[in-house]
Amino acid sequence: MPNRLADETSPYLRQHADNPVDWYPWGPEALDAAREQGKPVLLSVGYSACHWCHVMAHESFEDPDIAAVMNRLFINVKVDREERPDIDQIYQTAHQVLTRRSGGWPLTMFLTPAGEPFFGGTYFPSQPRHNLPGFVDLLERVAKAWAGQRPQIERQNAELLSILAGTLPAASAGDEPDPAIADAARVELLGWFDPVNGGLGGAPKFPHPFELDFLLRESARTGDADARHAVLHTLTKMAEGGICDQLGGGFFRYSVDAVWGIPHFEKMLYDNAPLLRLYADAWLVTRDPLFRRVCEHTAAWVMREMQLPSGGYCSSLDADAEGEEGKSYVWSREQIAALLTEDEAVVAWARFGIGEAPNVEQRHWHLRVARDVETIATALDLPPADVETLLEDARAKLLTARARRVQPGRDDKILTSWNAQMIEAMAHAARVFDRPDWLDSAQRALALIRSALWRDERLLATHKDGKSHLNGYLDDYAFLLAALLELLQADFRRDDLDWSVAIADALLRWFEDRADGGFWFTSHDHERLILRTKPGPDNATPSGNAVAALQLQRLGHVLGEPRYLAAAERTLRLFLDGMRSQPGSHASFARTLIEHDVAPSVVILSGPARALADWRHRLIGRYAPSNLVIAPGGELVDLPPALARPVSDTVNAWVCRGVVCLAPLDDPEQVLVEIGAVA
Repeated sequence: MPNRLADETSPYLRQHADNPVDWYPWGPEALDAAREQGKPVLLSVGYSACHWCHVMAHESFEDPDIAAVMNRLFINVKVDREERPDIDQIYQTAHQVLTRRSGGWPLTMFLTPAGEPFFGGTYFPSQPRHNLPGFVDLLERVAKAWAGQRPQIERQNAELLSILAGTLPAASAGDEPDPAIADAARVELLGWFDPVNGGLGGAPKFPHPFELDFLLRESARTGDADARHAVLHTLTKMAEGGICDQLGGGFFRYSVDAVWGIPHFEKMLYDNAPLLRLYADAWLVTRDPLFRRVCEHTAAWVMREMQLPSGGYCSSLDADAEGEEGKSYVWSREQIAALLTEDEAVVAWARFGIGEAPNVEQRHWHLRVARDVETIATALDLPPADVETLLEDARAKLLTARARRVQPGRDDKILTSWNAQMIEAMAHAARVFDRPDWLDSAQRALALIRSALWRDERLLATHKDGKSHLNGYLDDYAFLLAALLELLQADFRRDDLDWSVAIADALLRWFEDRADGGFWFTSHDHERLILRTKPGPDNATPSGNAVAALQLQRLGHVLGEPRYLAAAERTLRLFLDGMRSQPGSHASFARTLIEHDVAPSVVILSGPARALADWRHRLIGRYAPSNLVIAPGGELVDLPPALARPVSDTVNAWVCRGVVCLAPLDDPEQVLVEIGAVA
């Protein structure tokens, strides 16, 4: 019989519904059972696309004998870290405190019935290996400690809770936001740069899109050629590497090596959203066709494989197919040769390094760019355009054949925060490349959030199969506010402006700490957990506090609303110590600091709709990342005073910074000069 997870919306939890483990979802029922039975809680946190989560499930949770031990000794609780990031944050931090090691997934924690952790780890094998104990042996040792060492556990718990409380940020009296912190962040990040292979740090190598975005902005602001090179070199190496899906578009989660060659084959929505935006900006700076091609392939993948008929974007694609990681993505020579003409095969083999040694288990190839088009053209005595055509034909045939394979599992729950990130990215790329189909994709996803996840002026966090639930988190509101401000620039709609105000007001009402500044990750009426977090550094997604502060600053300047500006400044003040001690880990906050020091230019356009579209296109054609272009067009009725402008038969532009607006300009080149756009 299925266990209690069968009725959950999370595909990850449903994957465990047929386990012999007597799983509970997180909630009062599980904690009450632990109290009543005097058992500790075994908390297992993972997510649908997690390879090692699947390994532990197959080895242990599907084994009736191991499940019997779990059921006898513990109350077992499964959590999807994507639906419950609040729980994941708390227990990942507790794991680091208890073990003095970084965490990860699967996260395996042992808790008191009050939810206080007293032991933990990540993946545990069913049998002893990798210097790890076998899972059954571990379970019995933990249960024995719980039965015989209760006083020691209680003392440890008191100390742990004190340490966790000490992780919350504290503002220094009289401390002023200092833009010099951004300089320190730039220097630290450049110190991590790999000048040969690109990227920040070594293997395993993650894309770090927020840090790269910050460096690109800094290169424009300061003229730092090293920052520009670090970003463009990294993006080129990633685009040519195996971390980029050379056939289907989009990026895998990270590279297991230092050369971007072999990825961990998960594809996450939250990774691809900021990368799509970043590559679009890199194209604005360079006009490099490689960067444009990455954007086109990524957007196509998003709409083809990740967008549901409802409009919402799915969360992730699994790393595994048929029980093997990456199986759906790798090739043999024979498979490729059988699909392509002789001319296509010659070009494809040269392009993707098929003539070299296999790079997957010494028998398969995962595709990456081994040679550029010009080198191949010279070697084959062909025009480069002919090589490009052969490559596109080969790519289309291989992608069609790949689609007929058993595909990785898709987690099709719709998360508000991750959808908001992709909405922002698709809208931004649509502006850059003048792609109305991408804009339509973003607006359809936004419509789904509004219809299914916005209730009583509040956001819900997740939606699947017609069911929306769970209180929205800080990231849901902050990321959606960013998406709305991007959409207002791509296609001004009065409803989106009104919704951005409602989102900003909800942020202040339900999440702001008015006493100390900043925003709690959970709302004021959220379930009480052992810690209420207030995260500052960037992680796999950008800091919700940094995004909230930046977007409130921006909306405050657009509308002339001092409440938003004041809340943003309080947030900046709270996190200054953290920014100073770890500047490179606070790239999103460093960006916010820069715009706090020098307010963004807000360009308000008024005039005939057709001419406005041309102006918008010309203004987005230059890299000016700290500026906003708002063109209300025909929607001029009852605009807020800061946006209301007279209408004439020609386009006029008002360039405003802070409370000062210039006289109207009627030449887009003059506007570009005023906003400091990079040519």
